[in-house]
Amino acid sequence: MSNILHDLAKQRCKALSGVEHRLSAEVIASGLLTLPDWHVLANELVREFKFDDYYRSIAFVNAVAYVAHAQDHHPELSVHYNRVQVRFSTHDVGGLSLNDFICAAKIDQLFAA
Repeated sequence: MSNILHDLAKQRCKALSGVEHRLSAEVIASGLLTLPDWHVLANELVREFKFDDYYRSIAFVNAVAYVAHAQDHHPELSVHYNRVQVRFSTHDVGGLSLNDFICAAKIDQLFAA
């Protein structure tokens, strides 16, 4: 597995711009092995989180917003009564970057807590 994918949740996002920062299909596949609940759909890293009720869904959204702000890397969110879909991509690289995997790992930790 690629070294850049080691300890994703401990890493910090960096400003990235340009196609040279777009991850290869091989690195994306390795990243998905480290984040088994995520998948790639339409060039985005996607996961759906399920909750008991709306309050917990919104509390999770607020926590995701905090992480996104701290990392300066923001997902697309779809909020429903008892589920939240999180979608990451890096528009400035035209696909998936290391930042997407870093934030996904941080969100996984948040959900596990």
